[in-house]
Amino acid sequence: MRSRTAAATAAAATAALALTTLASGPAQAKNPNNSKKMTQSVTVDNVHDHLEAFQQIADDNDGNRGAGTSGYEASAQYVEATLQEAGYTTERQYFDFVYEEIHAASLTTVTPGAPTVDGIPMSYSQPTPAGGVTAELAAPTTATGCMAGDYAGADVAGKIALVSRGNCTFAAKAIAAGEAGADAVIIYNNTTGALNGTLGGLEPGSAPAMGITQAEGQSLLAAMANGPVTMTMVLDKTLEQRQTFNVLAETETGRDDNVVMLGAHLDGVHDGAGINDNGSGSAGILETAVQLSKVNKLNNKVRFAWWGAEELGLLGSDHYVADLQANDPEALDDIATYLNFDMIASPNYIIGVYDADESTYEAPVEVPAGSAETEDVFTDFFDGTGQPWVDTEFSGRSDYSAFIAAGVPASGLFTGADGTKTPEEAATFGGEAGVIYDPNYHTPADDITNINMEALDIMSDAIAHATITLAQSTRAINGKSSHGKSGQPAPTVLPEGVDAA
Repeated sequence: MRSRTAAATAAAATAALALTTLASGPAQAKNPNNSKKMTQSVTVDNVHDHLEAFQQIADDNDGNRGAGTSGYEASAQYVEATLQEAGYTTERQYFDFVYEEIHAASLTTVTPGAPTVDGIPMSYSQPTPAGGVTAELAAPTTATGCMAGDYAGADVAGKIALVSRGNCTFAAKAIAAGEAGADAVIIYNNTTGALNGTLGGLEPGSAPAMGITQAEGQSLLAAMANGPVTMTMVLDKTLEQRQTFNVLAETETGRDDNVVMLGAHLDGVHDGAGINDNGSGSAGILETAVQLSKVNKLNNKVRFAWWGAEELGLLGSDHYVADLQANDPEALDDIATYLNFDMIASPNYIIGVYDADESTYEAPVEVPAGSAETEDVFTDFFDGTGQPWVDTEFSGRSDYSAFIAAGVPASGLFTGADGTKTPEEAATFGGEAGVIYDPNYHTPADDITNINMEALDIMSDAIAHATITLAQSTRAINGKSSHGKSGQPAPTVLPEGVDAA
């Protein structure tokens, strides 16, 4: 791994190169203060330049931009340098998180003739000792193994416990197995499909844990009924407390008590460069911020956020909102609406808008008032330009989760992740039905070649339109005009724990 100094040097050089490219690009409006001018100014080529910079950063930093790595630090420095060149003051908001990196993971059958299985490590699982754990399988007296008492009468000490999913959390199962003396635990699903679970946090006394399918679990139980089955579990990983941060910036002009906020997570998974997920959203709002800085006057302040550790559980956005709730709830109330952009250039794309009005999907979360009107900003733009679009579930499965839980209106754009494209969607947007929207989702192949330029262009225009439109008026969302009660903007309020850069 390269040093932070080397990463910083690479990031600065990349930033300078990209900024030179931007300066020599197509002519852009000096004051892009309306939708037409802003969508012309935010060009897909400039957005793609930012993605190329993220790819170079990943290439120079062990192939990834995950939270807590030099690649994330360099990505943040690139964003900061680009924003500062455009005239913004940038801030970092730090928070602690659990850094997790798997170096090797396997589940191997030792007993001849016994079934072979594919184990998936549980997030936050403890690692196995060096060399792994080789031991006989043993089942608890109660199949779900939720508490130490479920192992009464079962001999699992020094063995690998084999337990069923259900009745309690994966963490409870791993803790119970550890308390019973098991050296590791394998949890099999209680329904079809792979079991990719999480313990939800560090549990020092728990047994190292992996998940397998229901069919694999049943085949192992059947083999155990005919005699001992020995397996080797290897889970070599780094699991430690680290610090990461969000990057924040906002416009100098506009009402401080009626802030329009845009966000995208800057980190990727540790398996690759994360260029679509979510370099694409990060690049889209970065170029929008650059062009917005050229507007002479805005009625509403616009705040941009590049979230850290989204891939580890929406940690950066959760921290931001929780900090405001605890330390400055009025500043949280001052956010008129939040716009989220997570994956906007999927190769087998759809043009998706979060279904805040629940016209297609009933939301599994509470939808704050004003969210449907925020959705309309995107859908009206697409309708006005003749661009087809579809609803995507307002699920809270990205960085808008904490905002809507706090009652802040929200919407956003999405071109698809691991869902499968329908024949109707293929007829509307092209691409291939029966294939997932991003076949390289959360894999090393999510690199610069994974970007669909047509989708990136469409979505970048929509981000540009929504930003300038809401920067000038949020009346449809919250009824607020361009001026506060005093006719003057209120003082800027930033979250606690933020450092100016």
